[in-house]
Amino acid sequence: MEKTGFSFDAPSALPEAEALPGARPVVVQRHSGTVQSGHDWLAEEVPVALVYNGVSHAVMMATPHELALFALGFSLAEGIVASPQDIYDIEERQGTRGIELHIELAGRAFEALKQRRRNLVGRTGCGVCGTEQLEDVCRPLPVLPFTQRFPLAALDHCLVQLKERQRLGQQTGCTHAAAWLSPTGTMLGQCEDVGRHVALDKLLGLRARQGWHDGAALVTSRASYEMVQKAAQCGVEILFAVSAATSLAVDTAIQYGVSLVGFSRPGRATLYTHPERLDGAAS
Repeated sequence: MEKTGFSFDAPSALPEAEALPGARPVVVQRHSGTVQSGHDWLAEEVPVALVYNGVSHAVMMATPHELALFALGFSLAEGIVASPQDIYDIEERQGTRGIELHIELAGRAFEALKQRRRNLVGRTGCGVCGTEQLEDVCRPLPVLPFTQRFPLAALDHCLVQLKERQRLGQQTGCTHAAAWLSPTGTMLGQCEDVGRHVALDKLLGLRARQGWHDGAALVTSRASYEMVQKAAQCGVEILFAVSAATSLAVDTAIQYGVSLVGFSRPGRATLYTHPERLDGAAS
């Protein structure tokens, strides 16, 4: 099986290594001809409940770091709020079995949410768990305008930057990352999580908080339809994925006007939809 370029070797962290947010040390035995005791680092994964105006809406498995960004990005990507101004407050509360994010919405946003509430419990690997009707799978969204461009020649540099800055992944070997790239190919910021959807939500929250608009998103995973839908909901016109895209992701990208690129590796990429936004693509 071909490697993605973002797989990590088994971490060899020493016991005295700095614990990164979202990592936890554990004692292990390593077998390699001989048996040796040692230490390793695990990425934390805990249930995180998103509670809007006192009403529990979703429970996601996530790495307990940058959770305010997750709450903001999830709210935007799911269409619960139209802008960060619709969120008055985000409060993190530690429970006995997980973490609750209490999100105070503007009245109009909460009323709209009550009209379309659904149970999304446990959605880390799929995007339709708890969806009540087939019509709810792909939300009707406006087709994105064509305002962005990105130079394909800059993609290699962005991939190097992302791998170098994926510190939690380097320490634990099991997280995904999502990054925001400027139109000139500079990585402006990145977020990590054990869940690829959550990593993208965190990035979308960071993007909204920083006020970034121009550029593209890069994710260290496959591109599912839901990741395309999250991007489109937040106005992201270009989405790069390190691995493949699914057929529904391609169909969704065509429908919403997203430029979707898969197998983003050093020296190559697979352009699935709307290549006209990508400088260097064949016409």
